[in-house]
Amino acid sequence: MSDQLACHKHGRPDFDYHYWRWQPYGCDLKRWNATELWEKLRGKRLMFVGDSLNRGQWISMLCLLQSVIPANKRSITPQAHLTTFRAEEYNATVEFLWAPLLVESNSDDPVDHRLDERIMCPDSLLRHSSEWKNADILIFNSYLWWRQGPVKLLWSTERNGVCQEIDELRGMNLAMEAWAEWIDSNVDPLEKKVFFVTMSPTHQLREEWEPQGKGNCYNQRTPIDNTSYWGSGSDLPTMQMVDKVLNRLGSKVSVLNITQLSEYRKDGHPSIYRKFWEPRTPEQLANPSSYSDCIHWCLPGVPDVWNELLFQFL
Repeated sequence: MSDQLACHKHGRPDFDYHYWRWQPYGCDLKRWNATELWEKLRGKRLMFVGDSLNRGQWISMLCLLQSVIPANKRSITPQAHLTTFRAEEYNATVEFLWAPLLVESNSDDPVDHRLDERIMCPDSLLRHSSEWKNADILIFNSYLWWRQGPVKLLWSTERNGVCQEIDELRGMNLAMEAWAEWIDSNVDPLEKKVFFVTMSPTHQLREEWEPQGKGNCYNQRTPIDNTSYWGSGSDLPTMQMVDKVLNRLGSKVSVLNITQLSEYRKDGHPSIYRKFWEPRTPEQLANPSSYSDCIHWCLPGVPDVWNELLFQFL
C-alpha cells in the first residue's frame, strides 16, 4: 500500500468512503470474485501502464486479488520502472509500468520525476513498448501529467536538443498518435486485450458542487448527488481528442470509462490524509485546503470500482 493512498493510516477518521459502490442504471455489476479473475489470468501477464493514478488502480487490483493467494505462493519484485506481483500457482503476474506520458520523456524515472520542465520524445516508444509488448492484458492511462503546462519536444531525428515547445493538448495528441500507431501495428485483439482508462476527475473547486463554497475536497465526507454534475477537472477537448484516436483503433482497444462515476466522489480523495514528501509549512497547516490532495484516491475506495468494471470486461 502506497503512503500516498493509505488514508486511514495517515489519520482519516471516517470510513464511509470505503463502502460506496457504483450502481449503473439498467444493469447490475457482476459480483467481484478474486478466484474467478485469477483463473482468467492463469498463465498470463496483466500490466497497468501509466502514471500515479494508474499505479493506484494497480495497487487496488493487488489488494483485491492477493487475499486468495497463500503468502508463500506470491511475491512482488520491483525492477526500476516495472514492478511485478507474481502468483505462482496461477503462473500469472499483475504488473505496473511507470510511463506517465506514454512516450519516452525526462519524467520516466519512477521516483525522481519532479522536474521544472518536461521534455518528451513524441516519436519514441521503444523503452516502454519493449516492456509492455509481451503482456497479454494491458491497461493504459494518460492525462494527469498533461495538465501541468507546456511540454518541449525532442524528436529522434533532432541532434541539437529541444526544438519546440507546445501546449499540453497538442503534446498529448502527439503521444496518443504514437501510441495508437504501435497498437494498430502490433495488437491482434484475438490474442491481446488492450484497455484505455478515461480521465480521472479532480475536485479542486468546492464552488463547483456547492455554490459560494470555499476550498476544495478537504473535509468532504459524502458523494455528490447531482447526477448531471461535471467538474472543470475533466477537460472535454482532451476527452474528445482521445475519443477520436481510440475510435480509429476499433476493436483493438476497449474503453474503461471511469470519468462520470468518479465525478461524484468528492469524498474519495486523500485530502490531507497521506504522506507528503516535504514538511508542511505553518501557513499550510493553518489552511488544510492549501495542501489537500484532490487528485489521487484513497484505498480502499474509488479505484476498486474501476477494477470491478475491468472485471466485467475480462
